[in-house]
Order: sequence, then structure tokens, then C-alpha cells
Amino acid sequence: MPCFLIYDGTYYFCKKYFQLYDRTIDQMTQAARSGKQNIVEGSMASGTSKEMEIKLTNVARASLEELLVDYKDFLRTRKLQIWDKKHFYYPHLTKLLTTPNATYETYQKGIESSDPEGISQCNDWLNQYNFLLTRQAVKNFGKRIFAGGWAAGTNVAGEN
Repeated sequence: MPCFLIYDGTYYFCKKYFQLYDRTIDQMTQAARSGKQNIVEGSMASGTSKEMEIKLTNVARASLEELLVDYKDFLRTRKLQIWDKKHFYYPHLTKLLTTPNATYETYQKGIESSDPEGISQCNDWLNQYNFLLTRQAVKNFGKRIFAGGWAAGTNVAGEN
């Protein structure tokens, strides 16, 4: 699951690039953890309550968005480049991000790079993952609205 990779990469990044008692370590690690935990809980809830799944997915999206902003702040305040499609490594990055069944080892070279700019891959990764979570939430929310919404007391395909 990508959420586990985001958490593991963030944990490593914070330990490497921030001083031991820097509050940013807690903030970034907790945002990554919150994203991961809410995705897991939302997946577990999906079989019984789409409403709860959507709520947890939205909390995960917000946490991962907060984490993305922290990564961008890190790069901006150190005057490091945020990679875009024109960057030399972007095609390789895009290929990596679409690797099926990726593990930490798939991204280890970039995450554990001695070049902090390499963490830009996490920026792109978070952007793509948040896009997928948004699409999932809109799909589920849309289904619910067409069925009459939660307030109307209707269920969609056996939901509670």
C-alpha cells in the first residue's frame, strides 16, 4: 500500500534532515501516520459504511496534503528545486511511481539519497496519491448522492 511507503519514507527523511528535537519531525511524521491510519481504517469500514469510508478518506487526504506542504516548505526554505515535468529525472520518476506492487526498496535510492532534492519524488508521489484518493471519494460520494444521500436514510448496495 502506498500509504505505508509514504510513512516509511517520511520517517527516514525526518530522521536524516532535521535536528533531533525539531518540532517538524513530529508534525511530518504524524501527518504521514494519520494519512496511513485513516486509509487503513477507511478500507476496513468500506464493507459496512461508505459514509465512514468517505470521512476517513477525506481525513487522510487532508493529512497527506499537510505533509506535501511540509515537503515543499523544506525545499523552498533551502532554495532547492521542486521537480517538474521538465526535470531530467522526471521520466524516471514517473516510471517508478507507476510500478505495480512497489515496496520501500523500489524507492529506497531516492528516499535515502544524500541529495535532499531527491525527496521531490515524495512530492510527486503525494500529489498522485492524493489525486487517487480524491477520485475515490468523489466516486463514492457521487454514488451516495444519486441514491438520495445519507440524510434520506437510503442505502447503496447493502450499506449501513
